[in-house]
Amino acid sequence: MEEFWKMNGAGNDFVVFDNRDNRLDLSTEQIARLCQRQRGVGGDGLLAVEPAQNGADYRMRYYNADGGEAEMCGNGARCFARFVNQLEGNTLEKTSFETIAGVIEAEFIGDEVRIQLSEPFDLNLNLQLDLAGESHTVHSVNTGVPHAVVFVDDLAGVEIKKLGAAVRYHEQFAPAGTNANFVEVTGPGQISIRTYERGVEDETLACGTGMVACAIIHHELTATEGPIKVRVAGGDTLEIDFTKNANGVYENVTLLGPADFTFHGHLTSL
Repeated sequence: MEEFWKMNGAGNDFVVFDNRDNRLDLSTEQIARLCQRQRGVGGDGLLAVEPAQNGADYRMRYYNADGGEAEMCGNGARCFARFVNQLEGNTLEKTSFETIAGVIEAEFIGDEVRIQLSEPFDLNLNLQLDLAGESHTVHSVNTGVPHAVVFVDDLAGVEIKKLGAAVRYHEQFAPAGTNANFVEVTGPGQISIRTYERGVEDETLACGTGMVACAIIHHELTATEGPIKVRVAGGDTLEIDFTKNANGVYENVTLLGPADFTFHGHLTSL
């Protein structure tokens, strides 16, 4: 039987494996089956801890619910960090791990985890795109994975699955596609977001890299300084901070929020 853990970061949930001995070699189909909520464990994605290859403490492998490997996941990274801290007897103050998007630094702040992400890139503002027959202003940035951002007046009224899919599969973001975020400004330094995630192909309760993307775009459009509070569909509020240097490059991008264990079990088969 194979041991696994279930974790969530602000409602974004993951199946987690300790694969430090590299014994697991899961296929795309096996991962998709494990993440399937009716016949598997259920999750927005799967995390695996592996040995580092380039000088960090660990290597983080992240797979979307469809079984495809992705560059990074912000909520997953916080869960990953808390999981490796448990593997180390909860003795760590900080840790680092390699991802396809670069090395992530994590710091433990009480029950929460603060991660420092790689520098955002491919920033594009004020794209006018046709989405489901209507013209919308769309912004985009890569915060480890690609994200599109649309500001709205009534977040609760957005048809996330319809508009999210229209953004995700729009030719502007072909061939890889993008995650789609819808944002409402709720106060000074405060935004609420809903996210349609690529690979899940539906709305999720939270998306860490999406929160960062929305905060960065909000700063670009309004000059709102960090930290920016971001409320997600799962009800949690997380904190995004950053600095922008003289060359317009975002540095010291951090995400602070919860990372919780849900349950622990054993699989009878993969």
